[in-house]
Amino acid sequence: MSTPTPSITTTSSSTAPAAGTKKSNNNNRNRGPRGDSPTVRLSKALSWLLRHNAVSQGIAIRPDGYVKITAVLGHPKFKDFTLDDIIRVVDTNEKKRFEILEDAQGQKEYIRAVQGHSIAEVAELGYVEIIDVAQIPTAVHGTMFNKWRFIGKQGLSKMNRNHIHMAHGLPGEDGVISGMRQRCDLYIHVDTAKALGDGIKFYRSSNNVILSDGKNGDGFIPPKYFSRVVRSTGEVIYPKPVS
Repeated sequence: MSTPTPSITTTSSSTAPAAGTKKSNNNNRNRGPRGDSPTVRLSKALSWLLRHNAVSQGIAIRPDGYVKITAVLGHPKFKDFTLDDIIRVVDTNEKKRFEILEDAQGQKEYIRAVQGHSIAEVAELGYVEIIDVAQIPTAVHGTMFNKWRFIGKQGLSKMNRNHIHMAHGLPGEDGVISGMRQRCDLYIHVDTAKALGDGIKFYRSSNNVILSDGKNGDGFIPPKYFSRVVRSTGEVIYPKPVS
């Protein structure tokens, strides 16, 4: 899985659109459902397509996750957006979810989601395999407290994605920009030394998300590899404090 990643370059939103592309009217669009700004709506739409639905929508996707930008803009879901809008989202996304690949002439040709895929065909994202605990002394999975009764029995699951997602720290800590949702209220710390020692594989994406396909690649990290489980309130769920 440590396939070399192609050369990647992103550009600022000041880049002029190619001839024939739509002129962005980003400032004049109404906000979408739930008050999302156009930028947020585009980011969500890109995640929807690039992580989960390219194949089902008939859009060719490479094993490294890249899709032609022209194919994205040709999809009905993106009819109100332009190349400049896509570049803007790539440049400004705080979690660095997307990457753009240029062709030999420097034109923006492909876009991909960095991680989070459920598309089986996407298997060569250039993740770096972690082989020593010093590389990830901490791996934290963020979830909701109401999921604990299931996770506490079956372990962490990749669900419909290709990997279990973790961060290398808690939200707001230095360098932690991605790996869990901000609204998570339960933090499950994984004993990475024990897990690595038992052969569980971990990888790091280019936006610093820690990924694992579970023990023996089964999509689960069993509860015995949890070192600490804490609510966002500070309450320790596991191990139970000695009274």
